[in-house]
Amino acid sequence: MVKYKRILLKLSGEALMGNDKYGINTDILNSYAQQIKEVADLGVEIGIVIGGGNIFRGLSGVSKGFDRVKGDQMGMLATVINSLALQSAIEGAGGKAKVFTATKMEPVGELYTKAKVLEGFKQGFVAIIAGGTGNPFFTTDTASALRGVEIEAEVLLKGTRVDGVYTADPEKDKNAVKFDEITFTDAYEKKLKVMDLTAFTMCSENNLPILVFDMNTPGNLNKVVTGEKIGTLVKN
Repeated sequence: MVKYKRILLKLSGEALMGNDKYGINTDILNSYAQQIKEVADLGVEIGIVIGGGNIFRGLSGVSKGFDRVKGDQMGMLATVINSLALQSAIEGAGGKAKVFTATKMEPVGELYTKAKVLEGFKQGFVAIIAGGTGNPFFTTDTASALRGVEIEAEVLLKGTRVDGVYTADPEKDKNAVKFDEITFTDAYEKKLKVMDLTAFTMCSENNLPILVFDMNTPGNLNKVVTGEKIGTLVKN
């Protein structure tokens, strides 16, 4: 019934804002939580990495005078806030979720290890992995690629506001054409912005396909894991 038994879901912090200018839109949050619970109920093991751009982005802090390392650390904390909100929403929908953090942050969340996440999967928990990689200069895209490879996910699902990868930004260019499938090499040569280059390279070298899809349309996550042809698949 399901195409993927273990996934790494990368969620955009900005997408959590919905139509708001800042923070967490509860309608979007609850929609995400319901979709995740429905997929977990199918027996899919779900790891999640969520960005923090709706609260604070490290690079934006640099332009305002913050030290880059401190700015990135603030961004990591923003991902923890989003992760706790998502955990609460999943639990509110009747699901089970645990937050793991890249650096020690008990009792906010357990320190991340692959073994703890796999044990959580056995117990039926969704694993929300917060705090990026725990290091500055790495994005949550890279964190999602790293965690996806570590937990041996079958696919990295990048949930965004856009329904796939296009030749140009579809929100700015009405003539942009969507790809149903594309190779890592072609995406790189065409300079398509799927994920940052570090994340992209990690996925390619470890043969972890990326599927970009619209997470803001309820039911899409279920469609992806059950094998419906939506979004854009990037693979070797």
